[in-house]
Amino acid sequence: MGRPPSAQEDTNRRMLRARDEMDRRYAEPLDVPTLAAIAHLSVSQFGRVFKDVYGETPHRYLQRRRVERAMTLLRQTDRPVTDVAWDVGFASLGTFSRTFSNVVGCSPTEFRAGHTPVAVPSCFIAAWTRPREREAPGGPAGPDRAVVTAAPRTAVSEKREGVVAG
Repeated sequence: MGRPPSAQEDTNRRMLRARDEMDRRYAEPLDVPTLAAIAHLSVSQFGRVFKDVYGETPHRYLQRRRVERAMTLLRQTDRPVTDVAWDVGFASLGTFSRTFSNVVGCSPTEFRAGHTPVAVPSCFIAAWTRPREREAPGGPAGPDRAVVTAAPRTAVSEKREGVVAG
């Protein structure tokens, strides 16, 4: 029998269970108390620990996950933007459009016009177009520096800018 998991390993597993649930049920209404119960933590502790582990709040993670899925649907279907918004879990078209624009840097309609379907596996598309936070001017953000974002970066935008991953 192996050694018992460390406190950090246990915390990471709890957060992973909650994040997996968010990934599975992204289109459903999810609340922090439900996710905290999955992780076996109090509501306030869950929010703090989730942000420590993943670098963003549970709400922000869920919004980003929904926007990523919406990007796929906009690229690969001709469904109306309103239907896409509802399919990924947004109850309001206005909230969806505002959140999408904040995360991606353009409206859902502009995104669709500029991104036609491509014949590559969707996992590659998801990885290459996943929104990334920009670094604040003057270097990377530290624990006491907020990240300033103008428009989130993607691997595609980094490639266009000549940024080499490494």
